[in-house]
Amino acid sequence: MTTIARHLRARLKGWGGVGAMATACALALVLALALTCAGAPAGAPSRTTGQTVSHSARAQADEDCTAPEKQTLSPSDADGPTIEEIRNRRGEKRKLVVGVDQNSYRWGYRDPNSGKSGALEGFDIDLVHRIAEDILGDRDAVQFKAIPTDQRIPAIKAGRVDMVVRTMTITCARIEDVAFSAPYFRTGQQVLAPRSSPVEGYDETLADQEICTAAGSTAHAKLEADKEAGRLPASTDIRTTVPNQLDCLVRLQLGEVDAVVTDGALAASQAAQDPTVQLKGGAFTTEYYGVAMKKDADDLVRRVNRILVDFREDTTDGWQDAYTEWLSATLGDDSSRSRPPAPEYLRES
Repeated sequence: MTTIARHLRARLKGWGGVGAMATACALALVLALALTCAGAPAGAPSRTTGQTVSHSARAQADEDCTAPEKQTLSPSDADGPTIEEIRNRRGEKRKLVVGVDQNSYRWGYRDPNSGKSGALEGFDIDLVHRIAEDILGDRDAVQFKAIPTDQRIPAIKAGRVDMVVRTMTITCARIEDVAFSAPYFRTGQQVLAPRSSPVEGYDETLADQEICTAAGSTAHAKLEADKEAGRLPASTDIRTTVPNQLDCLVRLQLGEVDAVVTDGALAASQAAQDPTVQLKGGAFTTEYYGVAMKKDADDLVRRVNRILVDFREDTTDGWQDAYTEWLSATLGDDSSRSRPPAPEYLRES
C-alpha cells in the first residue's frame, strides 16, 4: 500500500477519537525522552531459605528451557549482597532504580488529570511501590527510569537499573541474559486494527497487510518465526518495528500501517483509548509477565518472589485490588484469565 493510499484511508476512517488520542500520544512521547525444565511445584514456601542453585544447574535449565516462567528461584526474605548494595546508597540516591514504561495506559503512564502532578500510575507502578516498601521501608523510595521496549535487557545488564517492571514477557531467549521473578500476570499476543479493517485476527486475513511491532518484543519474534515457517501469509509485511510499542499505535492512527501485534493486555488498553480501533480475534499465544533483574542477583530475585507471594495472596492492597483499579475497565471484571497459575521454582540442591 502506498503512502498516499494510506493517508487517504486514514482520512476516511473517522478521526473523532483519534485526534485526541494522537495528541495524548505525542505528549506522552515528549515526556518519555522503558522448569518446567525440571521445575517443582511449590505451595506456600517458607520465608527464608539458604538453598542455592549452582551455575551448572542453572545453565542446564536454560539449555533445556521449555517453560521459562518456571525457571526462577524459590522465595526468601533473607538479605544478600544485591539488596545490601541498594540499602547502602546514601541520601537521595537511596532508592530502588526501576525501568518502567510511562506510555502504557493503565500499566505505567502519566495521567494529566489525576491531580498527582504527572506522577506515574498503573498496575506495574503499584507493584514497584510494593517492592520498594518491602526492601527500603518506603513505597516512594523509587527512581523511575523510562526504558524503551528494545532497551530493557541492555539497561539491566549495564546496571542502569536494579530491575525492569514493564509488561516484560518471560522467555527462554531472555533468561539467557537476565533473571526473572515468578510470573505476576498472564496474557497473550493479539492483533489490533481499525474497526473498518478486513483483518479478522491472526490468520489469512493478514495477507497483503503491513504489521507493526516493537523491536525486541515477543510479538516481533513470533511474527518472524511464523513467517519463516509459513504460518503467516507470504505477502504479510512484518518489517516495521519501532523502539516503543506505543509508536505502533501512532503509526496505525496515521494510516502508515494496517495492524499492530502486541500483548492483549496492552492492546485492550489502547483500544479503550481509541474507539476507531479494536482487538481482532483472540489471543494466539500464552505469555507471562515477570520482573527482570541481573542474572547474578539471586538475593533480589528471591526477595521479589517472596513479595509476589504476598502480593498475590493479600486481600487488601494486593494483586486483585490492583487489577480492579487499573485493568478491569479494559480487560473485564473477571480476572481469572489474567491471574497466573501457582508459581513453580527451580529444583535446588
